[in-house]
Amino acid sequence: MMDIKFLLFTMLFVHGVCNAATVYEKDDAKPNIIIFLVDDLGWQDISAFPNFLKLVQSGVQFSEAYATPLCTPTRVSLITGTNAARHRVTNWTHPDKDRSTDYPDTIFQHVDWNINGLGIDKNEDNTFLATPLPLLLKENGYRTILAGKAHFGSKGIAAADPKNIGFDVNIAGSEIGHPASYFGSENFDRSRNGFHDRNAVRGLKQFHGQDIFLTEALTQSALAALGDAERQSQPFFLYLSHYAVHTPIMADPRYVNAFYGTSVDSVEAAYQSLVKGVDKSLGDVLDYLAKNNLSENTVFFFLSDNGGLSRVPPRGGISDTHNTPLRSGKGSVYEGGIRIPLVVKWPKVIQPQSVSENPIIVEDLFSTIRAIAGIENRKVVQTVDGINLLPYLQDADLIDSTRALVWHHPNRWIKEDFSSSSWASALRIGDWKLIYDYTKQTLELYNLDHDIGEKHNLTDIYPEKTKELAGLLTQKLKEREAQLPRFKGTERFVPWPNEIVNDVK
Repeated sequence: MMDIKFLLFTMLFVHGVCNAATVYEKDDAKPNIIIFLVDDLGWQDISAFPNFLKLVQSGVQFSEAYATPLCTPTRVSLITGTNAARHRVTNWTHPDKDRSTDYPDTIFQHVDWNINGLGIDKNEDNTFLATPLPLLLKENGYRTILAGKAHFGSKGIAAADPKNIGFDVNIAGSEIGHPASYFGSENFDRSRNGFHDRNAVRGLKQFHGQDIFLTEALTQSALAALGDAERQSQPFFLYLSHYAVHTPIMADPRYVNAFYGTSVDSVEAAYQSLVKGVDKSLGDVLDYLAKNNLSENTVFFFLSDNGGLSRVPPRGGISDTHNTPLRSGKGSVYEGGIRIPLVVKWPKVIQPQSVSENPIIVEDLFSTIRAIAGIENRKVVQTVDGINLLPYLQDADLIDSTRALVWHHPNRWIKEDFSSSSWASALRIGDWKLIYDYTKQTLELYNLDHDIGEKHNLTDIYPEKTKELAGLLTQKLKEREAQLPRFKGTERFVPWPNEIVNDVK
């Protein structure tokens, strides 16, 4: 739901930034790098929580940052720098190998996407072959640590085990996309008739039977791993990827009572307690850095893997309202499905309390981190679409209104058909955004500066702009060799966006 405090905070600081802090010098000591990734956290879900506000006050907040509509596509883009249209991991990957997660459809055949996720061996079928970020960092002296959700590929694919893609330490990361249980008292499992749940979280046996929540267990384990890295005098790369706030929505008993009896129902109270647990984890990590004199030389990225879930059930309240003022939610190419919170903290470089309105996308983190670590010239096997954001970190006032961001979701994610949660592509350039709905074969044009909620389709008012962006989206999709679905029965491909633009009045 909309958080006015977030909007006021953004407005307060957007004009208050003067100059960047310190110019980054490549001969400086290698900085530590932390990616703090939250699962399914909406754009404003954590905006009023204290540790997030502390982070925002100490770094740069990207108010127009984007991921993909779903988890695995984002995670693959983040560690490869490649846009989802090109890497073709366009839906979430099933824990079991060679199983598509596309929901059966009556109109379209499913595209031949990379259903097994990230690949590191050309002999792995239905994967995207890439040189992953943690491997690059490991090869260049970093101690690489993953704690939490991995979900880079299906079981039986090398990338299902984070150690195979360059992580020295793997804490609870595997092929699963969500936990069976958040409770240590249940061993993070929901066993039935003596059989473990497919989504039981592995690798946390030291917490089994304890009264501890999964978010806390991951945080404690991650900080212990940082201590080990420090003792080895290595710069570290920590990828702390929480399973929260993904379903199942289980109340964190430490915090849920504070949300009962408020304006939200019991399900949303449980959801808020999950967010509170993430904020506590964030505070613990920031405190650890401060106490160990690591803050100054640590680059800290906070983000979500897609927009907030907005389906009821499993959420409480009313569907398509949880990300207001943004439209829709997870799975959609509307803003509610792809716009995310993203804050970067780096005291040596970034001016505190700064806000960037420059649109960026998750694959940019790959090039940015390579530049920060001084390994941008290391060859990789994949085509990199993301850009280096260092100039935007050093000067939050920089705006590139000429860059086009692209989303491609040629899949049916769920049974329900709501708010373009399936079969869609989109493009943003400047304040303009174009959406192509395959099912209806229609285009929608929005000006996000005036209409962040995407309520007013402007195709009839601006037919030339619609035509221009349809041509650009088509060009970008073809450059990336993006796949379009075929109609059942006729085998005919869905038209490209520029092929239907004449239908716009």
